[in-house]
Amino acid sequence: MLKMIVCMKQVPMVTELPWDAKTGTLKRELSEGMMNPACKHALEAALRLKHEHKGHITAITMGPPMAEEILREAIAMGVDRCLMLSDKKMAGADTLVTSYTLARAIEIFCADFDLILCGCHTSDSETAQVGPQLAEELDIPGIAYVEDVQINSRIITIKRLSDNFLETLEMDMPGLITLTTRNYAPRYTPIAGLQDAFDEPNILVVSADDLGLDEAFIGISGSPTMILDVYSPTAQKKNIVMQGTPKKIVEELLERFDDRIGSVIRKDLKVEK
Repeated sequence: MLKMIVCMKQVPMVTELPWDAKTGTLKRELSEGMMNPACKHALEAALRLKHEHKGHITAITMGPPMAEEILREAIAMGVDRCLMLSDKKMAGADTLVTSYTLARAIEIFCADFDLILCGCHTSDSETAQVGPQLAEELDIPGIAYVEDVQINSRIITIKRLSDNFLETLEMDMPGLITLTTRNYAPRYTPIAGLQDAFDEPNILVVSADDLGLDEAFIGISGSPTMILDVYSPTAQKKNIVMQGTPKKIVEELLERFDDRIGSVIRKDLKVEK
């Protein structure tokens, strides 16, 4: 049986939320959450592999109690088992500490896994670091930005676009991949399935003590990342009015901006006199 783990995260439904100036973290309790889009594509890939290879899927998330909602959604989509890491001691963790905590949980509760699937990034931070860092923590091979995955025996074959080149790579199990949102469009989750998922008490909630983690190495206290400032960038626009005949306007436009336009289309646009 193919044993898979899907790591997922609950992210805010809106892009702008108040920040905690002291900790540099989002005040997530002020917004409704949803399953991170890339994580949902990773889950869909796992579900298809499960169907092809008669596999088993464990979904794992780390977050506040409200993050349980995405695990319920995962159950409705076809996940077999759920693990939720939830503890105030874990709050505010950066990517390094998050991957460390997830790795310890996997070693204790899912040590016999074959493949870990993660989203390539999250919509609330865009760091794309947790997947590769988790592979390092578990000392397993990892491939990021995967667009297609196939499994034959104990060999994982993936395809991905890298610098406009299509790469085909192979990796032994156990391993980790992160999925893009190009393929594996998530399936529709029926309302009836969601109702059944919320009626099932099959989510294992794990605390820092359950994992035997030292408080100094988890959460915000154990995170080396420091947020110095948080701000919204402002776009500056300058209007330029050109007057005259169409030919004169085009000549002036190319004269003033030929370097910028030419760099985009890779052609010298200087007007011949």
